[in-house]
Amino acid sequence: MTMVQSNMKDPKAITGKTVLAWFLGFFGLVFAANAVFLYFAFGSFPGVVVDSSYEAGQTYNQEISAAREQAKLNWQITSEITPGNDEGGRLLVSAADAQGTPLFGVNIHATLRHPAQETADLEISLRADGGGRYLGEIEDLPEGNWTLVLEIEQDGVRKFKSENRVFVKD
Repeated sequence: MTMVQSNMKDPKAITGKTVLAWFLGFFGLVFAANAVFLYFAFGSFPGVVVDSSYEAGQTYNQEISAAREQAKLNWQITSEITPGNDEGGRLLVSAADAQGTPLFGVNIHATLRHPAQETADLEISLRADGGGRYLGEIEDLPEGNWTLVLEIEQDGVRKFKSENRVFVKD
């Protein structure tokens, strides 16, 4: 019986260079993916909630007293967003005082705030429809989570403010 020896290397052998190449390739891919995610994260949400925290803190007590005055009024405000046939929708706000009498002569400002992008916020102008009802048309209303901010002014003074999460779907 004869034995044959060969000096040829095994093509599937794991060498130090192979391990180093796989190691660098794996971590290179992880760092590249992280860089892409960081780019999109910083580009889409700046992380700024309030421009000046100091000024927001100064108005905090005023907001608390306005909320107490609002609670004393006991106004009954309801809102409803209905999607339209096309890309838009409609906002209906009904406003009544504590006795259920419809509110007239008030200005209602409505904003749909996007939770992550200020540039996606939608200002809605409302018009009186009679009987304390106010209607507003919304163009290009994408589905998703929104914050509906309603502010009611009477005689130039804000009397009511509410912020409610709404979910818009087709």
